[in-house]
Amino acid sequence: MKITKRRPDPFFYEGKKEVGILLIHGFTGSPAELSLLGKFLHQTGYTVYAPLLAGHGKTPEEMKKTNKDDWWNSVLEAYEHLKQKGYDRIIAIGLSMGGILALKLAMEKPLLAVIPMAAPIFVHDRRVALTRWLKYFITYSVKEKKEEHIESQLASYDRVPVICVESLHKLIKEVKVSLNKVGIPTLVIQGMNDETVVPESANYIFNNINSTLKEIKWYHQSTHIITLDNEREKLFEDIRLFLERVSK
Repeated sequence: MKITKRRPDPFFYEGKKEVGILLIHGFTGSPAELSLLGKFLHQTGYTVYAPLLAGHGKTPEEMKKTNKDDWWNSVLEAYEHLKQKGYDRIIAIGLSMGGILALKLAMEKPLLAVIPMAAPIFVHDRRVALTRWLKYFITYSVKEKKEEHIESQLASYDRVPVICVESLHKLIKEVKVSLNKVGIPTLVIQGMNDETVVPESANYIFNNINSTLKEIKWYHQSTHIITLDNEREKLFEDIRLFLERVSK
């Protein structure tokens, strides 16, 4: 699939199957990072909805006004939107923070399955744990750019509100201690070259959920935004096969 620059807008694609797919983007990101996956899943017959989380897709100043509760409420609203559209069988797929939110959704709402991709339990940047103090001295931190084939596809912020990083850290800790509440079919996905999330996060999730049906997939040539990286077509096919298995 060819990659082209996209907007941060949410998208909804109606499919023929009775399963609705909820795609949840990452921290400071947008549905753009899930656009190729969304189109692929729609082409295979699924209804796909990728909402824009609160505070995202506008400006870092707007995001600064939001926190984990606002992002979570965006996910709940999206879930209810799919229910109102008549989809009682819903599968949540999330990237990065979206993966953490997808796992939280699996703890609190009926889902057919959940797929966390590059979900952060442990992160490379140790400053994340210090944001409760750093927020008093630094308002924004500069976000490093990705490789061109990924960056050209993104619609994300170049600055990160430090107070929002603190809220993300709290969200991760909340989900981490409650992973045993996840008991539905789960596909854990992780790139080995992830520059943001420590890959061991995937093993931690896999080992601490209570799902009888659970799989873990590793991608040895992929970085954090795995949905846009070099192994994306393999990733999409692995997701398709898992969805077929759990939605029969």
